[in-house]
Amino acid sequence: MLVAVGIGPGDPELLTVKAVNLIKAADRVFVPGKVARDIIAPYRTDPVVLSFPMTADEDYIKRCIEENARTIAPVARDGLAVFCILGDPNFYGTFGRLCAVLDEVYPEIEYHSIPGVSSITAFASATGTALSGGIVITDGSELTAQIRMKVRRPQEVADELRKSGYSTFLLAERMYMDGQRIYGTDDLPEESAYFSILYAGK
Repeated sequence: MLVAVGIGPGDPELLTVKAVNLIKAADRVFVPGKVARDIIAPYRTDPVVLSFPMTADEDYIKRCIEENARTIAPVARDGLAVFCILGDPNFYGTFGRLCAVLDEVYPEIEYHSIPGVSSITAFASATGTALSGGIVITDGSELTAQIRMKVRRPQEVADELRKSGYSTFLLAERMYMDGQRIYGTDDLPEESAYFSILYAGK
């Protein structure tokens, strides 16, 4: 099993209790560089430092990710491998690309992720800024997705978004609470709870 753990924006005390417990319990911990290694140092001192280069050379990035997958695979196949990622694993991180390689080359390996404090929520606290209303978050790429919060009528919202080219929808209701439900494009409910998020992708 491979578990990607979000380790937050930099302060070791901003890791979740679940993240710390997994880091301590893992057969082997992997980190994508020295910054991540230093963040988890209070909880684990023997991580394997992997190379995830910051470069525009896509071929080189792909080779590095494939090599990292080969390093992680034997541990994940036979035990618990924990991959620590700055911020949140699924928010502009490397985990998705690593999973694509695992799916292709090591389909027998199961994986999932544990959320962490993302740079967006950390930014709001660090700057004392209360974020509300409509917000655009982008890395400069073409906008291909939206996230809507507190969606009470998801079918209605999805029908409206389809007019703008959105076709893939995921609804998460009461995440990590009792009664959590995840819905896909074909089974969106007419109504949902206050604690809900709708993802729309083109």
